[in-house]
Formats: sequence, C-alpha cells, structure tokens
Amino acid sequence: MNNERKGEWYMVLLAIFESGFPILTLFAYAYIEPIFAYAFNALIAGVFFVGVIMHQKSFGEFRSGKSYRDLWLTSFFITLLFILVFVGLKFTSASSMAVILFLQLLFSFVYFNLIGSEPIDATHLVGAFLMGSGAVAILFPKEWHFNIGDLLILIAAMIAPIANYYQKRSRKAFLAHNVLAFRTLVSLPVLFLLAFVFEPIPTQEQFWSALPYLAMSGLLVMGVAKIFWVEALHLISITKASAMAAITPVLTIFLAYLLLDEIPTATQLIAIVPIVLGGYMITRPLR
Repeated sequence: MNNERKGEWYMVLLAIFESGFPILTLFAYAYIEPIFAYAFNALIAGVFFVGVIMHQKSFGEFRSGKSYRDLWLTSFFITLLFILVFVGLKFTSASSMAVILFLQLLFSFVYFNLIGSEPIDATHLVGAFLMGSGAVAILFPKEWHFNIGDLLILIAAMIAPIANYYQKRSRKAFLAHNVLAFRTLVSLPVLFLLAFVFEPIPTQEQFWSALPYLAMSGLLVMGVAKIFWVEALHLISITKASAMAAITPVLTIFLAYLLLDEIPTATQLIAIVPIVLGGYMITRPLR
C-alpha cells in the first residue's frame, strides 16, 4: 500500500471516529460546561498519549535539539480552535456543527490555492463557489443573522487550515503521538484556568455522570483519531485531507437523527450537497 492510499485510509477511519464527537459532547453537556468538557477531554487524551510515548520509548525525541516553534504554534491554534468548537456546540446542533466545520476545506483552498502559490483552474473555482453557497444556506437559514454557535464554529473552520499547516510541519520533525502529546499537555493549564474562571465547577456527581462520554470522546476522538489525522496530514495534502473529511458530517447527521432525535432540516440536507460536491471538485487534479 503506497503512502497516498495509506493516508486516505487514515482519513476514512478518522471520519468514522469523529462523526460521534458532537453526539458524545452534547451528552456530556447535560452535566458539565463546555470548557470543562474540553479540559477533561484533553486530560484523558494526554494520559493516552503519554502512555503511547512510554510504550514507544520516544520521549528522547523531545531532547533532540529540534525546533519547537511549530509545536508551540500548533498548540496555540489547536487549543483556540477547540475552545471555539466546544463553546459553539453549546448553542447549535450536532448536524450544523459537523457541516460547518467541514468548510475548513474551503478555507484550505483559499489559503493554499487562491492566496498561495498552488495553481487553480475553472473546476476548482466552481467548487469553491458551491461550497460557499452551501455555507450561506446553513449559516443564514431563515433570517439574515448568525447563530452565535454557528459563527464560533465557522471561525474554528477558518483557523483549522492554519493549525493543520503547523501540524504538518511538526510531523516532519516529531512522531505523531509526540506532536499530539505536546499540544495536548501544554493546553491543559490554560483550559483549566479558563474553566475555573468562567464556568461553574461541576459537582462530583456531575463529573461522574459525564465521565463515560468524556472518556469515549477523549480516548477515541481526541486520542486515537488525532493520530490518524496527523499521520494523514504527513502523507497527503492538507486540502485533500480536509476534502475527505466530507464523510464526517454525513455520518454525524445520521447519528444525530438516531441518538438525539435531531431531525435534519431540509436546508441542511440540501446544503450538504453543494458542499460535498464542491469539495470533490476542489480536489480534482489540475487539467
């Protein structure tokens, strides 16, 4: 199996794991506030990554004298991105979050193709237009105003390609689990400080009630799935990886219907078509 195909399989596995992220997070929100939920997710993921480092005996990589600049930038942008996602999900639906976050593909295209040096053609431009049209349909469903949750997640989607750019650079110097361990562990003091300052402290009963959802999300989504993501970024382009994430919102909408009785609106179902089609067109080879 060549590297390109391996990267594509990582993205398929990632989509399966991450499709359940909004569902698990909303279940946890019945007992705990968003930033606390993110902080505990990160703590569980951090323990997992430290376990992987100990098993792989790769801690010495941090003493190798390699530059930490990309790791610090990755940590900053990823932490900001997930704060926006966790808080935004408090005010919107799981389906809307999944579809809007997929728009990171559009922003990847803008940053790396339109603004960057990579060439574009008419097919790619039409794809970008279709994705933008789908975004407008979701963000302005009936009245011309933003839902605050949708707006926060849209900002996260705008940040995601920048975070992925530095993650891709970091992976050239460090193993995937080392990148993820570093970014997760350095975020913990910031997250718990923000949570204690801005949110009510959960009771012991609330914490234990939320723990099953936090554990599944922290281990599978923030842990295992992120290894798939960093490895995929190492093997394929950021734009292609973002495009393959189109599987995620489709699966999330299906799971939200089954588990949350969250009936997708006609707007969501219609808007996902131009977004996914546009994502396919953006990633077609240049003629």
